[in-house]
Amino acid sequence: MTARTKQKTKFSSVSSRLLVALFTATTFGLAGCSDIDAMLFGGDASEANDQAAITGYSASSAAAPVYTPPPAYQPASSSTMVTAPVATITPLAIDPGSDTGTAVNKTIAAMRAKVVSLQGSIRLNAQKLADLRNAGANASAGYYTAKGIITARLQVGTTRGNPELVGQWNQAQAALDQLTGNINGLNALAKAAAEDASSAHFALNQITATFNVSGAVDEDHRQLNVLEDETNQTIVLIDRLLKEAADDVQRQTAYVANERANLTTLASAIKSGELYGADIASPMMTSSASAGSSSRVAASGSPLVVIRFDHQDVDYQQILYAALRQALQTRPNAGFSVVAVAPTRGSAAAVQLAQTAAHRHAQEVMRSLTDMGVPASRLSVASATDPAANSSEVRVFVR
Repeated sequence: MTARTKQKTKFSSVSSRLLVALFTATTFGLAGCSDIDAMLFGGDASEANDQAAITGYSASSAAAPVYTPPPAYQPASSSTMVTAPVATITPLAIDPGSDTGTAVNKTIAAMRAKVVSLQGSIRLNAQKLADLRNAGANASAGYYTAKGIITARLQVGTTRGNPELVGQWNQAQAALDQLTGNINGLNALAKAAAEDASSAHFALNQITATFNVSGAVDEDHRQLNVLEDETNQTIVLIDRLLKEAADDVQRQTAYVANERANLTTLASAIKSGELYGADIASPMMTSSASAGSSSRVAASGSPLVVIRFDHQDVDYQQILYAALRQALQTRPNAGFSVVAVAPTRGSAAAVQLAQTAAHRHAQEVMRSLTDMGVPASRLSVASATDPAANSSEVRVFVR
């Protein structure tokens, strides 16, 4: 029996993290000040740098056998808890089968144990997603509570550098830091789900190959048919979890970036004691409108980058970063279209699997772009097929 090679992409290399940190700090500047005192009145930079950041899940905690929910943000002025929508992802009950005493049945039992393990991972990751959403919803509620108090006081006028408003500003900043930690946790969750997807596809290939192994009885093939169906359903659940996590990352990244800019405007207003300038909600409205229109823009012309997932552990981060930086130097306000391209060779089932793999790779590239600091409002994703393609590809276009 020949096992096909798993394909998956790593996102945790040291060079990739350094590039992401450099790109985010120098190009987009999404990180906020440690507190309003440093922004308004100055202070020791080392003290600001020593402040502990509020973090979510890390890549290592995503793989830990024991799961600990993230600490929920508790606004000082409100005890109301907000419950976010729960992902409708319910793990399957895998049929245990029976022992027929054949060597093929022992192979089936081993593959069944792998699928059962994947179902456990789905259950754990779905709970992580729910906890991250609840923590993010409460952080957003706390942020808007503090922001509303500041805006109302500034609207009627107040003293310059009012310390009460400074305290509210610091609470709003802490809430945004919690959301930043949630984005890190969602990225780790998406990475774990992508690894599960690769394992599930590998298990499906093993099941298909086992049908051709001699020495099986009819009951063995019946169990293989059941296990094949269960594995296909497992892939659907993992893909759904991966999509929901990726959507949350894009949405929260755009939200945090916009509200960092709004906090900067509020800091200046607190310093002067009055609200002035454009509507502080306008950056979010502009980004939302851009995101809606960009999804309807079709990619055309030559791609900026073509990433071919034709072997294990494709390392594309540095090439993508270099091309991205060059494009932004020429067009600072450019947007990008990420197109998942699947080959059309083979049976209908093979084409469907190729399209699923191409879509998963496109979601991975989208997460890489957002990690590098590209706002979600500048990104759109699409899918296509190419008879000339030998493997799944992701093509990035400048628009």
